[in-house]
Amino acid sequence: MSYGPNFVDSFRRAGEYVDKILRGAKPADLPVEQPTKFDLVINIITAKALGLKIPQTLLARADEVIE
Repeated sequence: MSYGPNFVDSFRRAGEYVDKILRGAKPADLPVEQPTKFDLVINIITAKALGLKIPQTLLARADEVIE
């Protein structure tokens, strides 16, 4: 199970920073941003190998389930 930032959203936001810099903004003047979107990924194959049972409610909330 992993809970972390959504990389697609992070790359999109990085593109916005590049756009601002190319339009003349100074990098030192741009604010530092933290991720705002996070993903929950559950690997059922590994959970079964470890003998763990993942509740269906948790599986329903996951953004991605690896089967």
